Amino acid sequence: MKFESVVLSALAAASVALADLNPIVVKGNAFFDSVTGDRFYIKGVDYQPPDANGATSDPLMDYNVCSRDVPYIKALGMNTIRVYHVDNAADHSACMQLLQDNGIYLLLDVATAEQAISRDYPMYSYNYVLLQHNFATIDAFSNYTNVLGFVAANEVVNAVNTTDTATVLKAVIRDMKRYVSMRSPRTIPVGYCAADVAENRYQLAHYLNCGDASERAEFFGLNDYSWCGSSSYTVSGYNQKVANFNNYSIPIFFSEYGCNLVEPREFTEVQAIYSSQMIPVFSGGLVYEYIQEANNYGLVEVSSDLKNVTPLVDYYNLQYQFNQTQLPSGDGGYHANNNASECPAYVKGLWEANDTLPSMPAQASQYLTAGAGTALGTNGPSNQWVPNSVLGSTGSSSAASATSTVSSTGSASSSSSNSAGSSTGSAAASKGAAVANVLRRGAGLNSFVAPVIVVAFSFAFGLVAF
Repeated sequence: MKFESVVLSALAAASVALADLNPIVVKGNAFFDSVTGDRFYIKGVDYQPPDANGATSDPLMDYNVCSRDVPYIKALGMNTIRVYHVDNAADHSACMQLLQDNGIYLLLDVATAEQAISRDYPMYSYNYVLLQHNFATIDAFSNYTNVLGFVAANEVVNAVNTTDTATVLKAVIRDMKRYVSMRSPRTIPVGYCAADVAENRYQLAHYLNCGDASERAEFFGLNDYSWCGSSSYTVSGYNQKVANFNNYSIPIFFSEYGCNLVEPREFTEVQAIYSSQMIPVFSGGLVYEYIQEANNYGLVEVSSDLKNVTPLVDYYNLQYQFNQTQLPSGDGGYHANNNASECPAYVKGLWEANDTLPSMPAQASQYLTAGAGTALGTNGPSNQWVPNSVLGSTGSSSAASATSTVSSTGSASSSSSNSAGSSTGSAAASKGAAVANVLRRGAGLNSFVAPVIVVAFSFAFGLVAF
């Protein structure tokens, strides 16, 4: 087979405009087309191309970028992209329409480097600034029928000693669900994407699916790099994941996959992910990642002037596997009536989340009825606020905390990383601070160190109160 001819024919087909896509809804442990009733399997790629300087940027606000890439994504037969970072004040209409025209849904992370849950001080980061940002992002995208779901956070729990952040994570999911129910023109699922931490992956999954229905996540993504090279359903541990999640009552999928310990990647896991063994439990997955960067996970390279794309060997290998894999017909044996999970028991040093969630910050409750107001974008205030008195009690200072290592990217074999973040005192806020769940600039077995830029937002934006 000449792979280039397959790409070219798909690129030509990608120019044909289609009607708006049907919204996707959750039924039991699976996704379904809300109009046709067909089962929907995620067949996608993680998509966050950097700008000309290598910095994180919003790919959906620049038509030159998305129109460069969408034809190549379409040529792989993909139906979903995951974007980790957007500017909620920007205009995304052109790129979102292009995705619509090419049959592509969007799974959208709402966090940015400035607005995210802090692992160091999760309760202090849970404030009205964070919720205004999250709600404004929902406003910016809820009118697009091809939004598959909103990701409340990515890899907040990335080790055995960060499980206390799950309490705030679940509160944020609750608040976002409530905002969607009150302000969005349609129901859009809200969920989480998790690091594959062996010690607590199941506790976290069940914690997010236990308790009152208003607090439970509506999907669970797993960033998983356990299938390396020519592995197998059993060697990779996929069989154990299917068994352990068999009674899970909400959709679960691989929000990242594609181990690169063996290169080039053959993507033999594709046939397993969409096989009759897995689809009763799993709903597909997203390959990490589209653009080649230093971490060497890319499917394509982009020219230095950002105008041209060159598919790599991994791209063609993935295309081959997709071409050899037919999505199952029917409902795939999904589980319509699984019960919600039991909340995991507290285990000191292993699982320390609280089943009782904090109330929504009083200043944020007005957004439920009045709306989030003007989107402040990526240059808006940071939610990373910690009083000097708290920093002092831990023996830290505002300056010292600005370089504390608190964020991670997770991996198949390790849940640690060095993304730099900060928590500052009441005189300044940090951009890129204490980032708990942001940009996947180094997934898999690599890590990203975020820039720490301290800017004075304090009283100008009234962030002293929570």
